[in-house]
Amino acid sequence: MIVKKDLPNCPVATTVSIIGNKWKLLIIRNLLTGSQRFTDLLNNVDGISKKVLTENLRSLEGDGIINREVFPDEVPIKVEYSLSDIGKTLNEVFDMLTIWGNNYKELIKNYSSE
Repeated sequence: MIVKKDLPNCPVATTVSIIGNKWKLLIIRNLLTGSQRFTDLLNNVDGISKKVLTENLRSLEGDGIINREVFPDEVPIKVEYSLSDIGKTLNEVFDMLTIWGNNYKELIKNYSSE
């Protein structure tokens, strides 16, 4: 369920308001490879606490970026997180962030060797 909110007029500000913190970006990065359970995310997002992971997952779900699926017939109850159709559209954005990050590292390496 997407929670309605007032979004900024600026599209960059809108993007930042939805995915613009370190933790959300790393959670989405991990979910780009497929569904994960809470403990998978906790173990694969270095430095994140349970509380911060929970808060960010709830926020991303409220913004329609991720889906939360509960399997109540399993003991213990299994919960998986995955990207929604809207969330999957971020794949290209992450491809560009990867390219930019690699280019930046190469540029910095070249500057530091001068």
